Amino acid sequence: MFLTHALLALAFFQAAAPADPTLPLPAAHAELTVLGHGVQIYKCALPSPAAVTFQWVFQEPQADLFDTTTHQPVGTHTVGPTWTWHDNSAIVGKPLKSQPSPDHANIPWLLLEARSTGGPGALANIKYVRRSDTEAGAAPDNGCDAQHQDNVIRVPYKATYTFYTAQ
Repeated sequence: MFLTHALLALAFFQAAAPADPTLPLPAAHAELTVLGHGVQIYKCALPSPAAVTFQWVFQEPQADLFDTTTHQPVGTHTVGPTWTWHDNSAIVGKPLKSQPSPDHANIPWLLLEARSTGGPGALANIKYVRRSDTEAGAAPDNGCDAQHQDNVIRVPYKATYTFYTAQ
């Protein structure tokens, strides 16, 4: 089953042109598209016990999600990664594929599989989430060293999140 999902993810990213986030997954249907506005949170730390160079280590996202038509808030995106709708439905995603953003200052585009769902509602039948059209959010290249250990920064970002159901 994992191989099937990995092949679907690979086919999706090979078929999708980077400038067009609306192309659906094979055997999937784009159900919802929202705009995320929030922050990517990073902590200045050694990335592993063997590391000698400090760097900004990703901690979590915190974003509000907005309907693309009405511009009204519909939910949130938090650690997990988790998406929670105002109807209390929720999903937790597992990354399948990462694709660099066309601009290195922007966080990567992602394809995630919904690994668990919670509650009936808008997200109950979601199988995949795609993050695309990212703006900003990447950790800075400087400002993290032994003197700044454990400092936390919040880097603003925007992204499009498309939620897919199986056909």
